[in-house]
Amino acid sequence: MISTTIFPGRYVQGYDALKRLGVEMLRFGQKGFVICDPFVFDHLLPDFQPEMEESVKVGVERFGGECSDEEIERLSQLAQKVSFEFIVGIGGGKTLDIAKAVAFALKVPVVIVPTIASTDAPCSALSVIYTPEGEFKRYLILPRNPDLVLVDTKIIAQSPARFLVSGMGDALATWFEADSCRKKYAGNMTGNVGSMTAYALARLCYETLLEYGVAAKLACEARVVTPALEHIVEANTLLSGLGFESGGLAAAHAIHNSFTVLEQTHKYYHGEKVAFGTLASLFLTDKPKATIDEVYSFCESVGLPTTLADIGLSDVSNEELMKVAEKACAKGETIHNESIPVTPEMVFSALKAADAEGRKKGGMK
Repeated sequence: MISTTIFPGRYVQGYDALKRLGVEMLRFGQKGFVICDPFVFDHLLPDFQPEMEESVKVGVERFGGECSDEEIERLSQLAQKVSFEFIVGIGGGKTLDIAKAVAFALKVPVVIVPTIASTDAPCSALSVIYTPEGEFKRYLILPRNPDLVLVDTKIIAQSPARFLVSGMGDALATWFEADSCRKKYAGNMTGNVGSMTAYALARLCYETLLEYGVAAKLACEARVVTPALEHIVEANTLLSGLGFESGGLAAAHAIHNSFTVLEQTHKYYHGEKVAFGTLASLFLTDKPKATIDEVYSFCESVGLPTTLADIGLSDVSNEELMKVAEKACAKGETIHNESIPVTPEMVFSALKAADAEGRKKGGMK
């Protein structure tokens, strides 16, 4: 049996790490095409662009807001008009995904600079492609991981704590999904089974969340960088990224993807919906009560969703929930990596059970 584990080329994290960006970029060439999310473009770029340009020349373009095939084509055409040697993505998860997709289309290195710790997207050889309207379309599996991931925790600490908490929601799924794949010998994102390294990192991700999650949220709310914040940023970004990609995905992310069919959920973050998908997966896979209580307690302590109402579905009908369940069980979805056969009826029941448990416990504070 062949196992495969994949990693970014280099991971740099710490306070004021952006000051090293220009020097780090220089390893890939003299000129880069930089894709910035709108907030970074308007508010952060002026602070570090001059220092970055002391080392390399850059062309900068504002990201349109949705990681769609149409936006990939637009940015690829713009990038081809200039003489560049690498792509840089600076911003949130969709900005980073679009940068990876453009770099793949143009066959050049990619530098990833997350400004929030809201998903595990930065380190992965994966872009999630949506329609221009925001509905999940497909995964774009890339031939390699980013060449550099650079995370400035000073910047992360200035962002709303909800982003950090959302990242914890995304990371919360990592161990449960990887463990399901391990038990079933299901393939990870490479198609091969994971290694003991991948499963160990996935478990470390979960343990880090439980130990430092609350303290990291408090630090972010105070806009300061503490060891707890550093630990959670690493868990959300590196440990979760390595854990999901090399360990594998299962029910939680399939349920997240299926939630996108309901427009009411679109204003909620990826990790918030993944967190509820994780809760549903606990009932789907018949986890012990102690595990269920532990995960719900964690979600409540940091403010992750524990009911359908917490992700905009207070008035969801049974018919709508069944549509979610059916999409989650579509052919090729990662829910089939669970160690048991899964049907839409089982997913529907798990969603209802997770919501009932959350309402019993009081819902998201």
